[in-house]
Amino acid sequence: MSLTPELPAATAIEIRTDPYLVPANPLSQRLRRGLWGLAYAVLFRPSPRPLFAWRAAILRTFGARLGADSRIYPGARIFAPWHLECEDVVAIADGAVIYNPSRMQLGSHAIVSQEAYLCGATHDCDDPSFPLVARDITIGRYAWICARATVLPGVRVEDGAVLGLGSVATANLAAWSVSAGIPARKIRDRKRNDGAN
Repeated sequence: MSLTPELPAATAIEIRTDPYLVPANPLSQRLRRGLWGLAYAVLFRPSPRPLFAWRAAILRTFGARLGADSRIYPGARIFAPWHLECEDVVAIADGAVIYNPSRMQLGSHAIVSQEAYLCGATHDCDDPSFPLVARDITIGRYAWICARATVLPGVRVEDGAVLGLGSVATANLAAWSVSAGIPARKIRDRKRNDGAN
């Protein structure tokens, strides 16, 4: 017994693709992501913690622009290295997720702590085709994204700003401020420690 209803031969059937089943990225991007996933699993993730230069070389091979002395740990998860830009002395900890379908820029001495999530895209839930909407994220110089904190698409974390443990930045964070909560709100100023007067 067939579960598909029988239709008369003369009935015209409009075949539509369910937009939820259409890939968000073109085939070329999916292939690139597949190659990166393989390199991540075989070369990046199992590398010993002290081999920062090795992991930087792998990321650069896939298009990342990294400054000197970047400390990207083996448990960091980076969606698209070709959209990652890090200045000198940037740290991305184990468990941190860099979801960057578009540009993600981290300034000098920026820190992304354990299990922090930089989320560079969302979906337009009001559009029936549910398209991916990617937005750039900028983390300024000497900024610190604390453990399990989240930065939403399009947010700019200014120089020296701190996003507290488990907080969610839904809007830009002011320079040399400490913000916390969901959504994050400024709770105090931070003493400037970048050597500038």
